[in-house]
Amino acid sequence: MANILADFELLDDWEDRYRYVIELGRGLDPLPEAARTPANKVPGCVSQVWLATHTASRKGAEGGPTLSFQGDSDAHIVRGLIAILFAIFSNQSAETILTVDAEQVFASLGLNDHLTPQRSNGLMAMVKRIRHDAQAALEGASSLS
Repeated sequence: MANILADFELLDDWEDRYRYVIELGRGLDPLPEAARTPANKVPGCVSQVWLATHTASRKGAEGGPTLSFQGDSDAHIVRGLIAILFAIFSNQSAETILTVDAEQVFASLGLNDHLTPQRSNGLMAMVKRIRHDAQAALEGASSLS
């Protein structure tokens, strides 16, 4: 995430930042067709968005299981936003995910001021989904203890 913040600071113009976000989206690993299911579709997004969550338990580790994500969208800018979300949340413990102030991160990038209300709502829907999956992973881990 630090690289993304540094790159954003280097880009003065929002057109250049949008191009950078789109480029981040191009770097996402492809989402397998099998993961394009209704269960992985994120409601509340104007574009089609799929997020697949993978949970790895860590015996005796603090913070509970670790989550990683795969995702895709039919909109280029949204794919880039997904890449930013993955930089923030992927390969983090469930507890860490639940403590991250995503809105503050978006504000530090200036996204709050430069996304349409629909895109902002979709971004928050993706964050809500990631947090929900982190909470479910924590609850699942505690029921196994």
